[in-house]
Amino acid sequence: MLTDGIFQYMERYKHENLFLCQDEEVDFKAVIAIHSTVLGPAAGGTRMWKYDSELDAIEDALRLSRGMTYKYAAAGVNLGGGKAVIIADPRRSDREAIFRTLGKFINRLGGKFYTGEDVGTTLEDMEYIAMETPYIITLPEYLGGSGPISPLTAFGVVQAMRASAREVFGSDDLRGKKIAVQGVGSVGSSLVEQLSELGANLVISDIEKPRLSDMVSRFKVEQVPPEAIYDVNCDIFSPCAFGAIINDDTIPRLKCKLVCGSANNQLKEEKHGDLLQQKGIFYAPDYVANGGGAIYDADRLFGNGIVNKERARAKVARIYHRMEELIKIAKRDRVSTAKAADILAEERLKAIAKVKRHWETWTFR
Repeated sequence: MLTDGIFQYMERYKHENLFLCQDEEVDFKAVIAIHSTVLGPAAGGTRMWKYDSELDAIEDALRLSRGMTYKYAAAGVNLGGGKAVIIADPRRSDREAIFRTLGKFINRLGGKFYTGEDVGTTLEDMEYIAMETPYIITLPEYLGGSGPISPLTAFGVVQAMRASAREVFGSDDLRGKKIAVQGVGSVGSSLVEQLSELGANLVISDIEKPRLSDMVSRFKVEQVPPEAIYDVNCDIFSPCAFGAIINDDTIPRLKCKLVCGSANNQLKEEKHGDLLQQKGIFYAPDYVANGGGAIYDADRLFGNGIVNKERARAKVARIYHRMEELIKIAKRDRVSTAKAADILAEERLKAIAKVKRHWETWTFR
């Protein structure tokens, strides 16, 4: 917890940098956290949210940046982990000033950090950032980017879900499986669409009633109030909203065999991965399951800046095999899948750290 001290927290989780950015004239406050540059420059989305406190924003940035390190490491992508957090109401209308200001701060880092779209931000916001810095991953197609990445994040979750279902139910066929989806934002709604096409039976919840009603109307799915989603008797629980929702209070309420979703930092504490296992619930580690968008978006950096959607989608599909790898590690080391994912990522980080001393600059190829 950050209450123990920011530097203590950074030392514990081996963060490299924390940058606090402010511009009084623009009413701009932001945090840029860089967890690791072992594999390459740090990368991570920009989140815009009205936090209860500045410490909450800092802790969120630090946690999310660490998650990005593990996400890229486990996915085999040569990028480190970072995150930008803007402390503001995501409904603010002065978007250009806000995001161009962030772009100026990112540019000062000289390529140490690349950013992209996240909660509370849009592709248009990324275009504003790109006006001030070249260090950006997520861009509209007309600016040479990959375009919307939410469908690919959802596609990756489906791959993780299928691989996990094969382990839990003996088959990776999701047809007829009852799946409770928490949150139907950009990723959650795409996941609902893809799961519907695969023949799953869906129950959904969201705090935004108009968005929920739209999904119910389009896909003829069942809906429950947000707080009731934990109590749904289902095969798979799919958290696609905010993090820390697998905790002491919710685990006893879960009535599923598998947890697999797109939300970041789903486990409130590391112990909750073990608690899920003790309850007989298989957990598909979030940063492996939700890595599809990041993998897809970053692919052009390694292809001379050229978007190749077929190649990028094929890389996302490998999430199925990453899940198979970590399942083998979990059985080999007799640990939870949450710990096995960490081992998968850490083994790669350690291996590449041995050759990092030979690198003079980062190159994408």
